[in-house]
Amino acid sequence: MQCSGCGYRSQCDAWGWAVLLGSKRRTALRGGFCLCWLMVKKTLTTGASVNLFKSAAVCLVVVVMCGCDQGVLSESADSIGMEFKLIPAGTFIMGEGDQAHEVTLTKPFKIGVHEVTQAQYEQVMGVNPSKYKGASNPVEEVNWDDAVEFCRRLSELPAEKAAGRVYRLPTEAQWEYACRAGTTTEYSFGDDDSGLGDYAWHRENSDKTTHPVGSKLPNAWGLYDMHGNVWEWCLDWYGDYPSGPVTDPMGAAPGSYSYRVLRGGCWSFTAVNCRSASRRGREPSYRYHYGGFRVCLSPSGK
Repeated sequence: MQCSGCGYRSQCDAWGWAVLLGSKRRTALRGGFCLCWLMVKKTLTTGASVNLFKSAAVCLVVVVMCGCDQGVLSESADSIGMEFKLIPAGTFIMGEGDQAHEVTLTKPFKIGVHEVTQAQYEQVMGVNPSKYKGASNPVEEVNWDDAVEFCRRLSELPAEKAAGRVYRLPTEAQWEYACRAGTTTEYSFGDDDSGLGDYAWHRENSDKTTHPVGSKLPNAWGLYDMHGNVWEWCLDWYGDYPSGPVTDPMGAAPGSYSYRVLRGGCWSFTAVNCRSASRRGREPSYRYHYGGFRVCLSPSGK
């Protein structure tokens, strides 16, 4: 991947950070890192004199302007450049209509700010199965087993083991709670689907392909692409919801159903499929070019 800011490939740190950040801050940070790199590269390759104090000052200004001084990445960026948000414990109404029921999540949890990208997946798994190639696009053509194996391998990386970090798919309840971000409306931004294009890639605006993660607006809790782009695998078996209030649900009983849960809608589906409560079930072996995932982060042993 060539950086559009400086033209360099592996030398440019800006592209890696660009995958993580929203469009305006991403552009500013990319340009800033490119400037810092070019100043240092000039010294290393030509012997030209560069004031290192000025170089450091430029980099510091870039960091402050982009908001990185506010702890956006602190304690939330893992060894392959994934960012997480801490979601508070709470109670919400899950589902809709006759299936609506009260769910209480007793523990806070960390969930990925973005869907897992093709670059991140390939770094861990050694392959990129996606149809619509793009390093910062969400990985697709992955089944439930692939997603679980990604979590296992990521957890086994030396840096992750040393930090005591363990990765897994979110439960369906955690996913919907995070998607709603405190709302009770059809979408995390309201009931009117005319605004969906600001938050999601779906059938009406996707041009029949996936798009880089984080290129639409986030929900109120800072999570991107909870509506659209790719359907996201959840940990649970797909089944009927309980009829009454539940606490920390883990989905249908193992063996009762043959499908795993997918959430969020995707680039090829209509707005109604991108609602906060929309759900689908597919066999764990199912692969298609609209299915991906995001992960949760837990301390070791929890």
